[in-house]
Amino acid sequence: MKRKRSNESERERRIVAQEAARIIVNHGVRDYRVAKQKAADRLGMNNRGSLPGNPEIEAAVAEHLQIFGGESHEDHLRLMRVAALSAMELLSAHSPRLVGPVLVGTADENSAVNLHVFADSAETLAMELAEIGIKYRPYERRLKSRRGQIELYSGFEFHHSNTTIQVTVFPIDGIRQAPMSPIDGKPMKRVDTNAVQQLLEHV
Repeated sequence: MKRKRSNESERERRIVAQEAARIIVNHGVRDYRVAKQKAADRLGMNNRGSLPGNPEIEAAVAEHLQIFGGESHEDHLRLMRVAALSAMELLSAHSPRLVGPVLVGTADENSAVNLHVFADSAETLAMELAEIGIKYRPYERRLKSRRGQIELYSGFEFHHSNTTIQVTVFPIDGIRQAPMSPIDGKPMKRVDTNAVQQLLEHV
């Protein structure tokens, strides 16, 4: 009986994860917690035990894109990685690193290319962007450090190669310590231009 209940719970978690993935891809919801809640509400499963964790939802997003996106998803992902590489070359003085959905392969039509760069100050980068004629929109992002503290980082959003690029600025020594991923609570995976080039070569 206990095993049956466990199987039922797993099945329900999977159904919620699949619906959350559909909401994320089709409606551009970026927050996994919000998508999970909407999915549970829609399916009437709010009071049915534990909801899926973020890693389960990320896996469901990848599966959804693979099933429903097919070649068009692969083409779109490739274009985003090409745009990421081009933006990284533009920002090469700041040791850019690619992070997020474009890196892990879960990017969709609503995703941006997420880069981490390292500079003495955000103002330095803002001046450099202005000098090369890039119009940007500033933003602030809250990220959790390994010590569990929430820290605020400045960033700049702009368009490059028909793609939205979001560049979050870290102090120069921030290259040694990635912030924690909101997906699995582990340090975010970051890769440099060489690794992005390899991703493109092996598609």
